[in-house]
Amino acid sequence: MSLFKSAYTVSLWTLLSRITGLVRELLVAATFGASTMTDAFNVAFRIPNLFRRLFAEGAFSQAFVPVLAATKAEQGDEATRQFITKVATLLAWLMVTVCVIGILAAPLMVFAMACGLQRDPQGYAVAVSLTRWMFPYIGFMSLVALASGVLNTWKRFAIPAATPVLLNVCMIGAAGLLVPALRDRGVEPIYAMAVGVILGGISQLAVQIPALHRIGMLPRVSLHWRDIRTAWQDPATQRITTLMFPALVGVSVAQISLLVNTQIASHLQTGSVSWLTYADRLMEFPTAMLGVALAAVLMPQLAAAHAQSDADSYSAMLDWGLRIVVLLAVPCAIGLLIFAQPLVVVLYHYGKFSEYDVAQTTFALMGWGAGLVGIVSIKVLAPGYYASQDIRTPVKIAVLVLVITQLLNVAFVPLFRHAGLSLSIGLGATINALLLLFGLIHRKKYRPQPGWGHFALQVLAGSALLVIYLQWAAQSVSWVDLQAQSLKRIAILSGYVAGAMVLYLGAVSAAGLNLRHFFRR
Repeated sequence: MSLFKSAYTVSLWTLLSRITGLVRELLVAATFGASTMTDAFNVAFRIPNLFRRLFAEGAFSQAFVPVLAATKAEQGDEATRQFITKVATLLAWLMVTVCVIGILAAPLMVFAMACGLQRDPQGYAVAVSLTRWMFPYIGFMSLVALASGVLNTWKRFAIPAATPVLLNVCMIGAAGLLVPALRDRGVEPIYAMAVGVILGGISQLAVQIPALHRIGMLPRVSLHWRDIRTAWQDPATQRITTLMFPALVGVSVAQISLLVNTQIASHLQTGSVSWLTYADRLMEFPTAMLGVALAAVLMPQLAAAHAQSDADSYSAMLDWGLRIVVLLAVPCAIGLLIFAQPLVVVLYHYGKFSEYDVAQTTFALMGWGAGLVGIVSIKVLAPGYYASQDIRTPVKIAVLVLVITQLLNVAFVPLFRHAGLSLSIGLGATINALLLLFGLIHRKKYRPQPGWGHFALQVLAGSALLVIYLQWAAQSVSWVDLQAQSLKRIAILSGYVAGAMVLYLGAVSAAGLNLRHFFRR
């Protein structure tokens, strides 16, 4: 399967995941609005998600996939199967320990994440309780990350890309079915969302098991101390541990930035955490469809190319990924900057989600839009280091960017309040991407192929027309006033978005870019 077909498969499933995710957020926004309870839930949900990004999708995946790909290429399937079993055994027991500690330490983690919630004792207590309920989610998701790494290495991209849909489906079911039931019984209805999260984690792991069995790579987690000790002493698992430490530091830097921003937001106006969360969900739509899809496809292929010392293929794959980012992330960024209000209105302006909430979420979304190209580019550039088992360089860059981001917060938060937080992260991501790019070029891991100047002019031509079109579209309709005509509002937005896609792709094609040849490169 070609890189584009693989990325296209992942993107389609990711699209469905983000659509169901937006439905989930719409239900939460309409049911709870932007309130103390939604702030409590969002803070509590961010805590296991923080650890998920640290261990599962962060340090573990960055260390595991390159070693897995090298083991597969050099030692064959049987040795790889034994390696996966050893890693799964260690990971499972580590996650049991982490979950027990996390449940006990929930009050400390909520205080560290958002001590500003203490202004409302009830909301703070709910955040602690929700954290305890949802913390085991990290255990399930760490095992899901292992399974996804194996399946992606075997070029089985569909199942790992589809599993996030299950979390959204479970949370949608919880919002629709459990919320009324809990409310009727006098129980705080926000607890229904915690049940949805746990069910989502269980279902995501369950669906991976048959897929691993079909390729003959289903691990068997051992309960015996002797097997655990043997797994720990294996050179390959030791290599993962060695790679995980700098990776953990690097991912921790990004999560520290998120922690600081959430802490700052908790001290701003009530609802700030929720406004940032709603905007973040919209920003993740293009980020996941482009960045996550490309990273999932490129990482194992780059690792295989490195194991085979194929420097030309390594560089060519990075070049292809970066051109995809520029072609598709630039118009998405323009959309978030110019067309933010219509997107927020159509997706969230229902029930308790007020016009004021629309305005505040729009500001936050525009901040994300300013750094979208950088955020997506990192998903392509960072695997260029991880696949060659160079994790220290991205860590050094991440530490520098953390300092820069917090300096930007000092400048922007007093001016733009919560929107300054998203703007700081976006600009910091852009600086991060540029430093990663220059590093790859300097080390000759990436050699830009000819034609970048002409390609940039083609994208610029399409983007200029898109800016004019979206400015007109954003002002042509009184989006907020159409709240009672939601179907009409959705139809108008869909038509404008489809028109924007046709206009942009038509413009770059008219400027000389052969899209079919481009995607087949």
